[in-house]
Amino acid sequence: MLPVAKFLHIRRFFAVAFLFATTSLSLILLYRDVDSSYSFPSIFLSPSNDSATIGNEFPLEKVLNEAAMGDRTVILTTLNEAWAAPNSVIDLFLESFRIGDHTRGLLNHLVIIALDHKAFARCQVIHTHCFSLVSEEADFHEEAYFMTPRYLNMMWKRIDFLRSVLEMGYNFVFTDADIMWFRDPFPQFHLEADFQIACDHFTGRFDDVQNRPNGGFNFVKSNNRSIEFYKFWYSSRETYPGYHDQDVLNFIKVDPFVTDIGLKMRFLDTANFGGLCEPSRDLNNVCTMHANCCFGLDSKLHDLRVILQDWKHYLSLPPSLKKLSVVSWRVPQKCRLAMYSSLSVHNLTLFFVYHSGTTFYYFYFL
Repeated sequence: MLPVAKFLHIRRFFAVAFLFATTSLSLILLYRDVDSSYSFPSIFLSPSNDSATIGNEFPLEKVLNEAAMGDRTVILTTLNEAWAAPNSVIDLFLESFRIGDHTRGLLNHLVIIALDHKAFARCQVIHTHCFSLVSEEADFHEEAYFMTPRYLNMMWKRIDFLRSVLEMGYNFVFTDADIMWFRDPFPQFHLEADFQIACDHFTGRFDDVQNRPNGGFNFVKSNNRSIEFYKFWYSSRETYPGYHDQDVLNFIKVDPFVTDIGLKMRFLDTANFGGLCEPSRDLNNVCTMHANCCFGLDSKLHDLRVILQDWKHYLSLPPSLKKLSVVSWRVPQKCRLAMYSSLSVHNLTLFFVYHSGTTFYYFYFL
């Protein structure tokens, strides 16, 4: 008979080995199944690197200037080939502006940053303000899957690009293209904030650092505080290697440096800026609706179309019924990513994703 301690050690070893094997197989299957809905479409490059961009008639400064509001605020989104296809994400995104409450005019201030040639060509057909950010060195139209090195690199390039926009003196609302705009969000923004961001989970307090921010939607004012913050955020990728920008933001939001530079950070209420992770409950208060917490482009497109249908139904109601909040979202339907959890075993971090009753496993070494 083996001693109890040795037996437990062996059993633990085989349990971890079995978990590792299951994880590997599940990860392979997941990568086969997931498409651009949980990927970032392409890499961001600094606009100061003129040799890295091709196909632009005007420099970024001119495009931003033409789209800017009176206070030098622009709305920015990014687009790649997959999301630029007819009847794909970008068409739903633009439709939401057209049918929203006082949102059509905001299209005059939207700049679509195209990340491959096909996306730029489509943008020129469907929108006024387009900027081509295409690398001559590599083809970036392919998707990058969640938490892969390519994905991480792209997310950090986005942070660096947005820092460049701030340094050019422009405030920006950055929005993922899978966010539907149904009301003008500017009245809901905090006037005193330098940096404000939507949340996957909102605790109920705008200044609570326990809120879980989502980098797909934020409003940032251009000033020394925000520029220094973006520089600090970008440099912190080296302090926390292997993490994406959202995770690092969760680490640094309580760093003394943020207090030292005087940055005023606020978190946006999901009642106004909701998503599939935490849907807004009252359509009378909705500004934006994000198709987050969703795997698969087909699933994302399905639920985005349902979201648009729900909004149109809400608009058709008489004012008396609107006030009663008789309409609610019928989503998620195909997007049913309910929650994340994680487990760390020595140097192995496992991310568990529960989806429609099935558990998928992400893992990577730290």
